[in-house]
Amino acid sequence: MPRTSPRKPVAVIALGGNALAPAGESPTVYDQFRHARQSLGPIVELARSGWDVCVVHGNGPQVGDELVRNEVAREEASPLPLGVLVAATAGWIGYMIQQSLENALMRAGITRQVATVITQVEVDPADPAMRKPTKFIGRSVSPERAAEIEAEGHVVKKDGHGNLRRVVGSPPPKSICELPVIRALMDAGVVAVACGGGGAPVYRHPTLGWEGIDAVVDKDLAAAVLARDLGAELLLILTDVDAVYADWGTPTQRALTRLTLDDAVEMDRNKAFGEGSMAPKVRAAIDFVRRTSGRAIITSLDCGQQAVRGEAGTTITATETA
Repeated sequence: MPRTSPRKPVAVIALGGNALAPAGESPTVYDQFRHARQSLGPIVELARSGWDVCVVHGNGPQVGDELVRNEVAREEASPLPLGVLVAATAGWIGYMIQQSLENALMRAGITRQVATVITQVEVDPADPAMRKPTKFIGRSVSPERAAEIEAEGHVVKKDGHGNLRRVVGSPPPKSICELPVIRALMDAGVVAVACGGGGAPVYRHPTLGWEGIDAVVDKDLAAAVLARDLGAELLLILTDVDAVYADWGTPTQRALTRLTLDDAVEMDRNKAFGEGSMAPKVRAAIDFVRRTSGRAIITSLDCGQQAVRGEAGTTITATETA
């Protein structure tokens, strides 16, 4: 039944797929369960403090692994399109997070249910991003394998760490199709896991209705749209870097503990953030803060609890005093 108590503050937490399958590892599903359990501190702390919470997770490494499985088994089983693989990974990663979070809440003495929503996210199929792939998926590959992938008609680029990886089209999200369902769950006090892998990208066909598309949606941008439409007060983006840095990769690099909206926009305009790595996260934070005047924090998984308390990460707000 819907809750009748006053509205609680809302937080959307964007959990990177690399948090469950860190770069440099080839983790089994059991390793990913272990990483999932390790990722829950900030979520449990917010739930304990009375927040309503929605968790959005990435799937870059996982959906890349699914593509490899499709390629290896294509002579034995019909391959699945990329959009379907996004939904598939959202299901099993959501299962890991849901089960791990239910156990963590129970151990903490917090009576909250958790539910996973396989989420469709509306995109524009004619968006230029479909013709210019930039979104990294999968793990790093050797130069030899990269050449094979390119010969098959796919695009490979170097990521922010210099690793060769496949890139695919990633149009920006326009709206969250299951928003009413997610809102109803949160109104009932349920911790929702939604927009897994950025959500399965769909578009509205003039006669058929919703139709899938072979692309991926950036999970941070999807989280920002979801947080905006939920009226969230906090967007917490957990990644593999403890903060946003100025002069990243140089001897003068320094962590930025606080940025105003104007500062963040100006730095992004000057290409201060790595395209394909930190830049999309900062843009997601900018979009959320601009539309809601809420607070966005970017930090690493292991600093998440301190970040919730304002003791770590990069906080982006509308003004200096926000």
